[in-house]
Amino acid sequence: MRIRIVDAFTDRPFTGNPAGVLLLDAFPDDDWLQNVALEVNHAETAFAHRLPAGGTADWALRWFTPVTEVAMCGHATLATAHVLYSTGAHEGPVRFDTRSGVLTATPAGDGSVTLDFPTAPLTPVEVPAGVAEALGAAPAAVFDTGPNVGDLLVELADERTVRGLAPDHKALAAYSARGIIATARAEDPGRGYDFVSRCFFPNVGIDEDPVTGSAHTALAPFWSGRLGSPDLTGCQASRRSGLVRTGLRADRTLLTGRAVTVIEGELLTR
Repeated sequence: MRIRIVDAFTDRPFTGNPAGVLLLDAFPDDDWLQNVALEVNHAETAFAHRLPAGGTADWALRWFTPVTEVAMCGHATLATAHVLYSTGAHEGPVRFDTRSGVLTATPAGDGSVTLDFPTAPLTPVEVPAGVAEALGAAPAAVFDTGPNVGDLLVELADERTVRGLAPDHKALAAYSARGIIATARAEDPGRGYDFVSRCFFPNVGIDEDPVTGSAHTALAPFWSGRLGSPDLTGCQASRRSGLVRTGLRADRTLLTGRAVTVIEGELLTR
């Protein structure tokens, strides 16, 4: 069977967030899926298979990190949609049946794809004791992002602070189900983005995720409220970096980006 590595939320190879993508006839047992994700060893590997016509979704989709299955993943969904479109396996909007409900991907003429995801609820919380030391910076505000995302969103003083973080990943694991989203307003919106973020997910085996679509379902409502616009662009300031265009639509968040296939090969074992 064919396996592909796709860089998502970028139009250039070796940037954005890489994801493994496999299109299957059906889902094998979970141990096999997990072992493939461990072998690929990227933040997520996506597994999809076509569903019968006439239902509420077109393809079933699951995502695995090297250590566990996750409930929501933006970049691997974008990567999967990219594979479906680039191989001719699907045309037009595609509905994915996932653990987070039906998620839709819609292609545009410019080569971008827009994902329709549930907006994360934001609940202000007290700054947890020790989180500043674990993160390496003092939070200005902290929010819980709800069960689907499972992170703490931490606002920091400025973009320079976010870019300069060198956290204690082991210590961060104590503060949320998945990890920490660190964010700040862009110092210069003229550079093409409105806010920056970095994402640290030690509890799912990812010290730092390069570009996290699911985190932007929390970043979108947070920054839309602060900046007064439903449509913004986020820069995830990891070493690989990537841009996510966000559109807040009440209880739904649109995530728009590009993707590029960088590796295609044959998986020799089943």
